[in-house]
Amino acid sequence: MTNVLGVDKIQDSLGYLVLTDDGAVLSSGGELQNAESIAEKMTKLVYTASKIQVTSDKREVFKRISVIWDSFMYVVTVANHRIYVCKRPYMPQEPVVT
Repeated sequence: MTNVLGVDKIQDSLGYLVLTDDGAVLSSGGELQNAESIAEKMTKLVYTASKIQVTSDKREVFKRISVIWDSFMYVVTVANHRIYVCKRPYMPQEPVVT
């Protein structure tokens, strides 16, 4: 098993994936245990996002992607040639009316 650098200890995590930069699953757990389909989709999302220019200097790239559903979200981070995916509950806050 590969070192997941604490991604398995994220508070309120419903599951996680650690992928190589080509999308192979290195580690998984929780609701994302052996979730090959999600791994493939998240890898495609990262490759698509990496092609989009964030600023005019072309050196700045995205740092994190959040994909939000009604009750959960995926938080995707790329670091050290790995793709880290964490599934977390999503509880939107109601706006404060004054």
